[in-house]
Amino acid sequence: MREFLTLAEIDQAVQAVRAKLTAQPTVGLVLGSGLGGLAERVENPVVIPYDAIPFWPQSTVPGHVGRLLCGSLFGAQVLVQQGRAHFYEGYSMAEVTLPVRVMKRLGIDTLILTNAAGAINPAYQPGEVMLITDHISLVGMTGFNPLRGPNLDEFGPRFPDMSQVYDRGLAELARTAAAGAGIRLHEGVYCGLSGPSFESPADLRFLRVIGADAVGMSTVPEAIVARHSGMRTLGLSGISNKANLDGNTLTTHEEVLEAGKMIVPKLETIIERVLRRLQVP
Repeated sequence: MREFLTLAEIDQAVQAVRAKLTAQPTVGLVLGSGLGGLAERVENPVVIPYDAIPFWPQSTVPGHVGRLLCGSLFGAQVLVQQGRAHFYEGYSMAEVTLPVRVMKRLGIDTLILTNAAGAINPAYQPGEVMLITDHISLVGMTGFNPLRGPNLDEFGPRFPDMSQVYDRGLAELARTAAAGAGIRLHEGVYCGLSGPSFESPADLRFLRVIGADAVGMSTVPEAIVARHSGMRTLGLSGISNKANLDGNTLTTHEEVLEAGKMIVPKLETIIERVLRRLQVP
């Protein structure tokens, strides 16, 4: 495990990816648990396995294929991360967020983050989608902020503002996209925990009190690093399960993957409409 990565090491990964590209991507897309099927819509993709990229973390979780695809998606040139690495897999925060650093160095300034999340808000149902309007970085608050360590001035300042991590313009495009397609789109706060254990009922009651609407084990570190780099970020959570607030039900990863089958068509529609709108001057 590498706790910190230097700019030279990040650029080694950048050069490995750039050498394979046949077009300049403008949008980065990270696909979460059970949501990798969207990558199959990329036209004429250049496929880059993660193990072909120096320092790139390998996905070890079911539902995360572990490859990059670069091609055209709904009219936009995209770089799709089909599967992500997580902090709970034993990677450092620098390794978990390396893909975002690489995207930025490749010239990508727009990032779409997706995840599968558990519902804390009682109004949310499995199979629905939540627009992330803000997040709670409990892992970062307790010492594992992805910006800890030497600051890479080439990306951003030592103390970046986090008041608008999720771009308001992109959020409005997502709202319009969902409304136009008749998709119910919740809006709320995503809480990022370390995992891999699911939350206890007491954990969930605590998270509800502090203002979380959904909870998961990813996304927040990537969003923080993207904000540090000046990237515009859109965050979308696919609600995979109801939170076990009373302790009477069990939560499984298989349940998360199964819910992804209902979520993918909705996310696909929203992302398609957002990407097409981004191509309009």
